[in-house]
Parts: sequence; structure tokens; C-alpha cells
Amino acid sequence: MTADQIAGGLRGARLARSGKIKAHVLNRSNAVLGLTLGLFASVSVFALVTMNYGKVPFFQALGAAAGDFVTMMLQPGLAGHFTLPEVIEGLFVSLALALLTTFIGAVIAFVLGLLAASNLSSKGASNAIKVVMSVIRAVPTILWVLVFSVAIGLGPEAAVVGLLFHSVAYLVKAYSEAFEEVDAGVIEALRASGASWWQVVFQGIVPEKVNEMLSWTFIRFEINFVNAVAVGAVAGAGGIGYQLFLAGSFYYNIHEVGLIVYLCLAVAVVLEVIATRLRKRYIVQH
Repeated sequence: MTADQIAGGLRGARLARSGKIKAHVLNRSNAVLGLTLGLFASVSVFALVTMNYGKVPFFQALGAAAGDFVTMMLQPGLAGHFTLPEVIEGLFVSLALALLTTFIGAVIAFVLGLLAASNLSSKGASNAIKVVMSVIRAVPTILWVLVFSVAIGLGPEAAVVGLLFHSVAYLVKAYSEAFEEVDAGVIEALRASGASWWQVVFQGIVPEKVNEMLSWTFIRFEINFVNAVAVGAVAGAGGIGYQLFLAGSFYYNIHEVGLIVYLCLAVAVVLEVIATRLRKRYIVQH
């Protein structure tokens, strides 16, 4: 940037009375954003004040909830309803469910992502796939699981299909946007040399975007693990989510809930460490 451009930018900047440049200038967008946030805050406060809490004193219930949380976090343990091997087995069941849905979803999303990319497919097919995927993403994962629980019955099948629907829709968006960022000159050069559509994909698209695809896929795996825990009881898929439901809603044992929560947190931390190391080794270096 030249000195004249810098001087021109300074002349166009808004100054405070002290002569300093205003970093935050109030404009229409900022005003609308501030008004919206203020409206949401006002509605939230009004709802908390006017909510019917029944015969339970609010502050007394809040104190009891805080005490239960402290007990759950500081005194985790088993109370005889589960054994430690059973809890570990449930943890691996939830991990297996997340891994299965992520793998199958990534394969399906790869094909649909290619067809949804505007630089690799026709405009009609691209728009149609993107619209369908947007509709699927708009429905929460838990609702898809409930829909398929009614359609095919409670069990791991409903959980897998429900998680798969949202995984495919999520990854199609991520993959297609990554494919559309590929330099158009690379694609045109391959086509001019007589390369087929699949050759363009595997010689021009995949080598450039494989690291980004792996990153998005691993993120989705982490999300699927959380969802697998959440739907473990809803769809009858078992796993540590079902044990968490039993401990919290059937046995009412806060100590077992704390142990299961700590195990889930440990898995989340391990997954994050693995993702960070893979990202540094294969994405940052390459």
C-alpha cells in the first residue's frame, strides 16, 4: 500500500474528539445487531421472572441443583448398578456407533459432494442436492432418530440411520464447498488434456483437498460421538448414553452420573488431542 493510499484512508476515517481514529463506528448493521441482542436479553429476563415454578422455591431449587452438580463432579463412582467393565463396554459401543456412521456418511457425502459442487456438476443438480441437504440439516439429529425409531423400531438400526442422515448432510456441505474452492485453471487444464470426469476428480480435486476433507470428517466424528451418547437411550441403541439415562433418570444416582460424564469428557479430550496432532502433521506441514 502506498503512502497516498494510507493518507486517503486516514482522511476517510472517522475521528473522535481527541483526534484518535474510531475503531468501532456505529452504523445501521451494528445498531440492528445491538437492538436484537438487547431484545433477546429482555425476553430472557422477562421469562425467568414470570415463569411459573410451581410450589418449588426457585432459589432453593437452584441451590439444590448446585449441590448435586458439586457432588457429581467431586464424588464420581459406582453404586452397584453397573460394573466398570460394563461402563467401558458401553463407552466403546457409543464410539463404534459414531465411527460407523462417520465412515458410511463420509463415503456417501463424497459422491454427493462432487455432484453438489458447481464446478463439477450441472447447475440444476448442484442446486437440487444443496437444497435437499439444507432441509435435512435443518432437522436436528435427535428428531431424525425419533422418526426412524417409529419407522423401523427401537434399536441400533434407528440410531445409525438417524445419525447417518445428518452426517451426510453436514459433510456434503463441507466437501462441496471445499471442492468449489479448487482453482478453475487446474480443472480446465485437465479437461483440455482429455481427462475424464473421474480423472479430474482424483487428479485435480482430491489431492488438493484431501487434508481438508480429513479435517472435516474428524470433526464430524467428534460430533457423532456426542450424538451417539445423546441418542443411546432415545433409540434404544444402548451404549454409555443408555447407562447415563438409567443412572440419572431411573436409579437417581448422582455418583454414577458423574463417573459416566468424566469418561465421556476423557474421550472428548483424547479425540481433540488426536485431531490436533493429525492436523499439525498432515495439514499444517503439507
